[in-house]
Parts: sequence; C-alpha cells; structure tokens
Amino acid sequence: MRFHTLQELARLCDQEGVTIGELMLAEQCRESGRTRELELRKMTDYYLIMKQAVSEGLKEDHPSRSGLTGKDARQVHAYLQREAEATLAGAPAAAAMAYALAVSEVNASMGRIVATPTAGSCGIIPGSFVGSQTRFGWSDEHMTMGLFCAGAIGYVIANRSFVSGAEGGCQAEVGSAIAMAAGALAELRGGTPAQAVHAAGLALKNTLGLICDPVGGLVEIPCIVRNGFGAVNALAAADMALAGVRSAIPADEVVDAMREVGAAMPEKHRETAQGGLAATPTGRRIMDELYRRNSSS
Repeated sequence: MRFHTLQELARLCDQEGVTIGELMLAEQCRESGRTRELELRKMTDYYLIMKQAVSEGLKEDHPSRSGLTGKDARQVHAYLQREAEATLAGAPAAAAMAYALAVSEVNASMGRIVATPTAGSCGIIPGSFVGSQTRFGWSDEHMTMGLFCAGAIGYVIANRSFVSGAEGGCQAEVGSAIAMAAGALAELRGGTPAQAVHAAGLALKNTLGLICDPVGGLVEIPCIVRNGFGAVNALAAADMALAGVRSAIPADEVVDAMREVGAAMPEKHRETAQGGLAATPTGRRIMDELYRRNSSS
C-alpha cells in the first residue's frame, strides 16, 4: 500500500481527487494483480454475506451452544417495530443496534459471518451499514465502496497497532470496528477523506481502555451487546465529523495511543476470562455452570 497512516491516506485521496474507497480499491488491484471488476465482485460478495447474517439473525432466535445468548436481536427489533416513534435513541440507532446484535448472535451460534475486523466485532459494520442502506436507499454497489473505505482504515490500524483482543483488549476489536464503520459511513454520506479520518479518530478515542473480558471465555457476554452499542457509536462519530467536529488528537496519534494502552493492559484484561466482567460473582458462577455442564456431557 502507498499509505501507512490515516493522514497519508487522506492526503493521497485529496491529491488524486478520489474517495478513500476508490483509492483502496485501486491499491488492492495493484497488490493482488486482479482486475477492478474481480475485486469489486469479491467485496460485494462479502457485503451480501453481511446482509444475509442480519436477515438470518432477525428471522429467528439464534441461541448459542452455551445457551447464554441468542434472543436479544429479535427483542430489540420487536421493540423497534412497536415503538418506532418513541425509542429514546431514535429509530435509525435502534435499527443499527438490532442488526448488529443479529450478526453477532449468528456468529455465536456458529453461523456464517464476515470478520470485520474480527469475529468478536463482526456486527458493528453490518449493523450500521445495513441500517443506513435501508434508511437512505443506497445501492449494494455504494455499500461495497464503503467496505473498501473501512478496509483502508482497518489496514492502518492493524499495521500501526492491533485488532486482536488478546493483544490489546476489546478496544482493539470493537474499537477498531467502530472506527472503520464511522469513517466509512462519513464517506458514504458524502464526507471528505479528512472528515472520514476524523470520524475514525473520534470513534476510536471513545473506546480507549476497553478491556476484553469474555465470560466463560466465550465470544458472547459482553461481546454481543458491545457490538450493538458499537454500531450506534459509529453513527454518532460519523455525524460529529460530518457536522465539522474534528478530533483534537490526530487519528494516527489515537491509534498509537491505543497501542500503548493495550500494551500496558494487564493480561487478565486481554481475552483471558480472568478479569473484568468474567471475574464478577455472576461471571464466575456462569463459568462454573458451563464447566459442570461440559464435564457431564
């Protein structure tokens, strides 16, 4: 890739008069040797898998093998259908939340999803994207270009910091996904490359320090609900950037701060199920019950 920072990414886009998505598509073609049409088709296929996961997650409950999760998406969606005009966060936010929960529950029930950037954060981009597509009537082609934009932001984050909860906590998984979604949504709404980068920075710094504390070592509690909240946060960060709010700390420095915070994070707060919510009395009770159930089966 010709860019290694978000600042370089925005500057290249301005120099060439293209969006982040268009630049990333060209870079991907150059690196892979494949044609634009093939790369577009591949990314469109990914987006269609995301949409299918949303649909599957809302069609019926998707209980996980542990039985701990699998009904929240449909509950939120039903609430939205009943109270569309009275939801506190507003219908668009509630829809994004329900869709994100749906994809995460499909993942927890061993269904088919796209890791964006990880399975633990797989609901945030689909939730915010599908919700926005439905609201604004955007085409699948438009959303596909949004995925290229999200991919460019994720590429920088992954190479400057990390996207793994085991390395940097949930800030690295959910935080990165929110940043990717926020930047892409800003661009999809017509924002400039600079605004997209500010959206990513605003989103990421709002999740600094978020630990990875999966109860029972499963990507279920609190992972799934964090995806729901993450989709809403992505919408908020994109709106802030489109309104002209700038990240006072440049986005690249936010990424670097995430790396520093993650490296300093105690091991028990990095996907070991030994700290945080996993270490609460209820978290330990759930873990013990799962252990006894698995031992007797």
